[in-house]
This record gives sequence, structure tokens and C-alpha cells, in this order.
Amino acid sequence: MKSKLGLAIMLLVCAAILSASSLMPANGDSTAGERVASIHSFTLKSIDGKDVNLGAYKGKVLMLVNVASKCGLTPQYEGLQNIYSKYKDRGFVILGFPANNFMGQEPGTDEEIKNFCSLNYNVTFPLFSKISVKGGDIDPLYKFLTDKETNPEFGGEIKWNFNKFLVDKNGRVIARFEPRVKPESDEVIQAIEKALQ
Repeated sequence: MKSKLGLAIMLLVCAAILSASSLMPANGDSTAGERVASIHSFTLKSIDGKDVNLGAYKGKVLMLVNVASKCGLTPQYEGLQNIYSKYKDRGFVILGFPANNFMGQEPGTDEEIKNFCSLNYNVTFPLFSKISVKGGDIDPLYKFLTDKETNPEFGGEIKWNFNKFLVDKNGRVIARFEPRVKPESDEVIQAIEKALQ
């Protein structure tokens, strides 16, 4: 009986350690047991296949958007590019994350996605390699963004393409806009301008 209890306690301790370590940044900047509180802890591949540590964006206001090339909302690329052009000199950056999670609306390769965005919408904001934003293969960044435990105010499953997370200069999520909210809408612009102050 004692050995079973000891084994059960040991398994619980191991599970707790593994759970805590999954919330720590990959680069080991965090002290033991500290939760990731910032997107700056994550590293992802750019659309050109290079590692990008999001810590490089410390001090910038960011908008993270899951994008797709064959969606009814794809024309939002134009609005995203417009607000990026308007605010980039003030420290605002849009990060686009192509994802094929919704009815196969992002089927292309990274190169095809990059060409599509450049030719059709003159996109100049950073794009990343295609990832998953929901389900069993969800990227760790989007697990962090959507998990109610790590992001209680703005967490929740991504429902469609062009979901927008606004992130402050310290890497904390400060607003979330659902897919149909246009990038150049008053509520988005006001939130960006407030974050840039």
C-alpha cells in the first residue's frame, strides 16, 4: 500500500514538473516554475525558413494574425498592410502566421504564400512559415495565446482565419479581435494608438 502511495505521489510530482516546464520558454531564460507571461519567449520559422526569436520585438507593439490565401476574409491583407505602413515607424509590427486549419484555405507552400501576398497585396510585414493554430498539432505560440490558463482574459479557441491578437511592448496580450473585425476598424485603430503611447 505504501509503495503504491509513494509511486502515485512520485507520478504527480513528475506530472507537475512536466506541466510547469511546458510553460517555460525554450531558451531557458525563465527561472524554475515561472510561467511564460510573454510572447517574447517563443521562436518560430520565418516564411523564408529562418529562426526568428520573438524577443527581437521587445519594445514594439505587435499584432499577431493567423492568415489564409483562399478565404472570404483574405482581402483583410490590404487593411493589415495599410495599418502596418501607417504605424510601423512608431514601433508597430504585424506578424502573419499562415494556417490551413479552416476548410483547407491555406493549401500553399511557404514560397507560394509569400508570392501570393506580395503580388496581390504588396505585403511587407513579417510572415512566418505555415503553422497550426488549433487542434492536436497546435503551435506552442498559439497554445499560449489561446489557453485560458496562460491568457485568461483573451484565451479561447481560434474560430477562423484572420483572428487578431494585439500585444504590448512587453509581449503581453492586451486585446483580441475576432476574424470579421477589419484591421482598419475604429476599435482596432484606437487599441493600436493607445498601445503605442
